[in-house]
Amino acid sequence: MRSVARYYNENVVSEWKRLVSNPYCKLELDTTLHFLDKYLPDKGLVLDAGGGPGRYSIELAQRKHRVILLDISMASLEFARHEAKRASLDDKIETVKGSVENLSDFTDNTFDSVLCLGPLSHIMTKQRRSHAIRELIRVTKRRGILCVSVIGRLGAIVSHLEHLNDHIAYPFFKTFRDAGDYFGQYRFTATHTFLADELRKAFENQKDARILEMVGLEGLSSGQEDKANELAKNGRLWKAWLDTHNKTCTNPSVVGISEHMMIICRKL
Repeated sequence: MRSVARYYNENVVSEWKRLVSNPYCKLELDTTLHFLDKYLPDKGLVLDAGGGPGRYSIELAQRKHRVILLDISMASLEFARHEAKRASLDDKIETVKGSVENLSDFTDNTFDSVLCLGPLSHIMTKQRRSHAIRELIRVTKRRGILCVSVIGRLGAIVSHLEHLNDHIAYPFFKTFRDAGDYFGQYRFTATHTFLADELRKAFENQKDARILEMVGLEGLSSGQEDKANELAKNGRLWKAWLDTHNKTCTNPSVVGISEHMMIICRKL
């Protein structure tokens, strides 16, 4: 996990900007927020586990939630505190250094809602991922909502084609393609990418969580970043495309091809 922390310590600003850098990237943000608004209570205590520089923490604090933002990156936490203060939300957001794999600072049934938007993809063994999922469920209140998003394997593979990435011919790519594992050889940090069925089964195996919905966050736009950004220049066409996105992003086939996917569960 040290390499993951180092990566995010060194890329705080780019990670903060990533979700608003263009219309395609903003699909992930806007779609996530749409489903958070759909499932989270109107207010409550939220754990933003692995919340990085605080993009979602600030959005939730603006919606009257109280948020504890936990992350392994000190630079991200410092940045989040600065942004929270700048938004006059520092009284609603508390930052804590820690890992989603160890939530022992929190007792059972602490949070009305728990978010883990990305970090599960940086846990490189199935056993450790399962442990992290159990920890996230443990600290969620009974009847509370848990939202977990990960990087989708098929969408990530297609993105190599869209960007004409020569990594397709590198030896590591077969491991990435077949097992979903990328060990940080080039640019990005160590990452496990998920098939939709893999993510679903990881939560079906948890006896105290019920799956409510799965969502493809970029949906049918996945692998079409340049085209999506071009289309967004035409407000009328982009509005029509977003309507199609919203109508199709929960289709299981669309979830499976999305660059990022989210699973939403209720604790029993």
